[in-house]
Amino acid sequence: MTTRHYDVVVLGRSLGALAAAALLARRDFRVLLLGQGQRPCNYQFEGHLLRRRTFTLLSGTSPAWRRVLHELAQTPRFRRRVEPLKPMFAFMSSGRRMHVPPDMELFVREVDREFPEVRQLVDELYASFAQVNASADVTFERDFAWPPGSLWERLETGRLAATLPFIRGSSQHDLLGKFPVGHPYRALVLWPAVFASHMAVAPDQLPPFAVARLHGAWTRGVHSLAGGEDELAEFLLERIEAHGGECRLGGRAVSLVVHGGAVAGVLQDGDEELTSASALVTDLSGELLAELAGGEGITPHARRDWPRLTAVAGRFVVSLVVRRQLLPDPLPQESFLVPAASHRPDPRRPTIHLQRIDPREEDSVERRETSARTPTIARGRKGEALLVAEALLPLRGALTLLEAREAVLATLREYIPFLDDHMLVVDSPHDGLPLRDSSSGKPHDVDRIHVAESTPGAEPMQWLWKVDPPGWHDLAGESYRGPIRGTYLVGPTVLPGLGQEGELLAAWSAARALTRRHRTRQKMRRQMWSKIETG
Repeated sequence: MTTRHYDVVVLGRSLGALAAAALLARRDFRVLLLGQGQRPCNYQFEGHLLRRRTFTLLSGTSPAWRRVLHELAQTPRFRRRVEPLKPMFAFMSSGRRMHVPPDMELFVREVDREFPEVRQLVDELYASFAQVNASADVTFERDFAWPPGSLWERLETGRLAATLPFIRGSSQHDLLGKFPVGHPYRALVLWPAVFASHMAVAPDQLPPFAVARLHGAWTRGVHSLAGGEDELAEFLLERIEAHGGECRLGGRAVSLVVHGGAVAGVLQDGDEELTSASALVTDLSGELLAELAGGEGITPHARRDWPRLTAVAGRFVVSLVVRRQLLPDPLPQESFLVPAASHRPDPRRPTIHLQRIDPREEDSVERRETSARTPTIARGRKGEALLVAEALLPLRGALTLLEAREAVLATLREYIPFLDDHMLVVDSPHDGLPLRDSSSGKPHDVDRIHVAESTPGAEPMQWLWKVDPPGWHDLAGESYRGPIRGTYLVGPTVLPGLGQEGELLAAWSAARALTRRHRTRQKMRRQMWSKIETG
């Protein structure tokens, strides 16, 4: 006995899951989205804004995102919500400070000021990046499967991908080979790409195509949403519901039901009856999906050839509420802080991706658009600024989870004078340690059980993945077709080498495959009068 039948059940609230759900709802599929226990990015403590994750809209210039907006007929509306970052990011290392602005003339001045010794090499490098990204834009605009799975997909996508630079037979190509060993401009190129990727690799081991694509995402015009990840999620949730989809962010599937070797539906937490579905889309890994099914329905091909993905590192995030007068005005919204060089790397001084968030921007978003669903866009207090620091923490390294918060603060103290004198609140949801509250003048620890929008214990980090064997051109992990018939994967495990863009490509591929399975809907989609966006 079922409570209701849906064409597609979507598990997760990541970019890939939300984009796939919005596309399928737009194509007249009956969609149910369950948040699967994933929490929003923002949370609060006594009116202080904090964040679980960093978020930068790096996919804003991707043709995959443009195609999603075009099909949803939301390009002009979304364009009004974003603002360009000027500068796009800052880079700080021992004795070096450089802003990377979108204006080419200003960028040349910055290079001449900080790195005159490699000016010619920088020009050659970005000419190469421009060639790679122009070819990739043309390629990813095409309606193909990424990554290819079936024989026909490998043939048609392979012919197209063969034209991409640094793809075929060039995995060992060193883009930065002409730069002196240890030169800081190597770090300026590689660290933004590493933080944008979902792969757990050392900076110098990223595939060259991924380096060009991910660094290009940081340097071809970065746009920001004032409400960050939660505002983007709210935007896509509105589109899902506008096209008849149902969203239950607090819902969770506790098991996946398989009949005849194919997915038949899910059992939701608290329900005794099956929620039936013809297909399931999720941002979970294939292994977690198989666990939900109790090991049933896994195809022989998946049992034999499924790649092994291992979470070997995570994104450790610390939120710091500080007095605004602490921060120099030139500190931009996005920065990368590389600790002072020594004779060997110190794991207790990790490289940091730092975001500066002004609570006044949060206020303006809440005034502009409110939602009765959930207070996803939160306010901070005036006179305060929020710093969100992210470090990539190996799970088996010299630095333990309980030491990571202090290690992040140690790197920040190198670049932000008098940090401790101006900190009001410090917290990380990942280590389980108490929140440190200094807003009253006297520091004291607050047990996590009293942080209402957090969990009593440690929350899991966003994982970075190691793939064995490496997938499609060292960029892919799992297939977007799941290990059980009728399931599709759209999370960071599908194309970890391409970050956000990889999630969108997987989402588009899953929606494409489902639409082709239902030929009547494919015909309806071609006949929709509103298919072509205007404006």
